[in-house]
Amino acid sequence: MRILLLSTYELGHQPLGLASAAAALMGSGHDVAPVDLSLDVLTDDQIDWAEAAAVSVPMHTATRLAVAAVSGVKGRRSDLPVCAYGLYAAAAAQEGQGCFDLAIGGEYEALLTEWADRLEGPAGADGPARAGEGAAPAEGAGRDGAVPVRLDLGRHRAPVPERRDLPGLDRYARLVHNGQERLVGYVEASRGCAHRCRHCPVPVVYDGRLRTVAVETVVTDIDRLVAAGATHITFGDPDFLNGPHHSLRVVREMHARHPDLTFDATVKVEHILRHHDIWPELALAGLLFVVSAFETVNDSILARLAKDHTAAQAAEAVGLLRRHGVEIRPSFLPFTPWTEPGDMTDLVDFVSTNGLESNVDPVQYSIRLLVPPGSLLLEEEGADVFGPYDPFALGHPWRAGHPGLDELQGQLSALAEKAPAEDPAGAFLEVHRLVSDAAHRFGVAGPRALTGAPARSVPRLTESWFCCAEPTCSQLERAGPGGASGWRGGPDS
Repeated sequence: MRILLLSTYELGHQPLGLASAAAALMGSGHDVAPVDLSLDVLTDDQIDWAEAAAVSVPMHTATRLAVAAVSGVKGRRSDLPVCAYGLYAAAAAQEGQGCFDLAIGGEYEALLTEWADRLEGPAGADGPARAGEGAAPAEGAGRDGAVPVRLDLGRHRAPVPERRDLPGLDRYARLVHNGQERLVGYVEASRGCAHRCRHCPVPVVYDGRLRTVAVETVVTDIDRLVAAGATHITFGDPDFLNGPHHSLRVVREMHARHPDLTFDATVKVEHILRHHDIWPELALAGLLFVVSAFETVNDSILARLAKDHTAAQAAEAVGLLRRHGVEIRPSFLPFTPWTEPGDMTDLVDFVSTNGLESNVDPVQYSIRLLVPPGSLLLEEEGADVFGPYDPFALGHPWRAGHPGLDELQGQLSALAEKAPAEDPAGAFLEVHRLVSDAAHRFGVAGPRALTGAPARSVPRLTESWFCCAEPTCSQLERAGPGGASGWRGGPDS
């Protein structure tokens, strides 16, 4: 079976979603052609070559762009079977009616391979699906013309990702450290998450389950990335310390094979503090920075989101990591239905008080809560806060409690799109000004005056966009039919 594999966006990384799917499909004897639409244009010849297409949808932005891209594919080949797979498969199914014929969530490799095998067999695309361990159709799948959704949360041995036909690492985001740029490889040691933060899309699918990837599989993938030029690894796990013993085994084996390799990972504030004893070892093994979802400094909102940390604990996490020479790069969720006019003042003060001006990418000041289908927030808040599902936006809409906050969010979003990624401290000065002006309009105290502290040099990746940010207009335009090549999946770069 000739299968076109498409990716629209993976945070500026070489798409792991394509590499994992390619390994599974090729292992079953299928012929695969991966295309990263964040870099390259899909040609008519490639569409005509394919007997089926599968599109990776690992996050909100990627899914919005995937729907736009697949509509162009279907415009040329309306008969081409197309499957969406990944964390946002259910959302893709709701928005992508007429684009997608099937959506696969969770541990997608086995069901994706079964789909391709079935298409190649005599039963055709409409033949009965074989659900593996833990696999089941979503409620209501296939009725009233809806796109069938299949979910597999079983325990499978993931194949080593196949990256041979993907663009080279030199075309993707790089690490900037000590005045140098270095090539980056992107891997996962686990999928899912043991926690159920109410705003997160992961528990909507995994519901508190964690699925680890075999140590040898992860490290073999790292071996290949190092051979391709990577000198830094990003662990893309939703939380690298969900399974701390597993993660330590991965890091120890990686460091034994590649002692000069550096890495970064994403870790909850709760886990940073709970596992305080492992940071010396991780730092010695090459850990440069940790991404952590601080979200807000309003403790009541943190409780609503079930984050299991406070603003004071977030500040404690900053100090703990820095004592071991590890920087932290916070992600924020400043705009929610419960945000008060003074919350942005508190957030700006938190950043300056903890010396994080150079650690926070401008987009983090503008993130607005996304409420995907099935969100745990709907169980707590319901229709009183969130409107009916909007398939185009892939979420349930809501309004800010104070109308001026929507205006401020728009201003900060515009700043995030144009701010240079290499100067987050400079962007912070403009954020401070915008928040100060808004506080004056709101009649609340503005942020404290800045002391003029110099920008700090901290390790970062050159891609500064974020999985929970809305796609920009230029992203959507480039993903649509006839989109230009060279689009990098964030602000124009």
